[in-house]
Amino acid sequence: MSNSASAQAGMRIDDALRRMADLPARDFADLGIRRLLVVAPHPDDESLGCGGLIAAACAVGFPVTIMVVSDGTGSHPNSSAYPADRLRQVRESETLAAAAELGVAPGDVPFLRLPDRFVPTAGPEADAAVLAITSTARSMGADTIAVTWQHDPHCDHQAAHALVTRAARDLPQVRVLAYPIWGLSRPAHERISEKEISGFRLIIGEHRAAKRRAVAAHASQITALIDDDPDGFRLTAEDLARFDRPHEIFLGAAP
Repeated sequence: MSNSASAQAGMRIDDALRRMADLPARDFADLGIRRLLVVAPHPDDESLGCGGLIAAACAVGFPVTIMVVSDGTGSHPNSSAYPADRLRQVRESETLAAAAELGVAPGDVPFLRLPDRFVPTAGPEADAAVLAITSTARSMGADTIAVTWQHDPHCDHQAAHALVTRAARDLPQVRVLAYPIWGLSRPAHERISEKEISGFRLIIGEHRAAKRRAVAAHASQITALIDDDPDGFRLTAEDLARFDRPHEIFLGAAP
């Protein structure tokens, strides 16, 4: 294969994930973040993917908003005890509890309530979501938006990234950082450009405990709280261990 063809083919995502382990380590003070908007596809992604970043920003008094895109009702679609409306309320309550552990007030956690597993990237609902992201970023003066990685093997994670990408076109001064979730454990075998694997590992240090408490607040996702849906989602101990690390990965413009 020629050098040009090799460059066009890029690398497999599972190889890219291994390369992420060698990204430069950074402390929060190195990042230049002063006002942070976190966009989470589902209730719990904010804690799993960037709980340490959120806690670090809040610890120094910087404004943080957590915007949750989907309603979260796809995690247990067959539960009789927790039909969609009740499940949505549970998952939003868990998110508010998790946000509090990280230092974010309830009024700074808006929920867009788009359909879980079917977050759109085009059409009226998507347009409204893009407007919400843009308006929120402007109103809080955000300099950074963190959203899930575009190569995460989950349709809603990819959709959330696409919505932020659209919003960012009208936010030229805002940096977008991507945090992987399922890409860390379920690598796809598509190929991506090597230049996409740039960024840093944020050392979360003293904020790791707050992240653990935030993750634990999502009881419906990590315990048998909802036990009447055999197809219901539940994070395994192995899943949780992947997120309980001394660093978090962020892809995008390195500081």
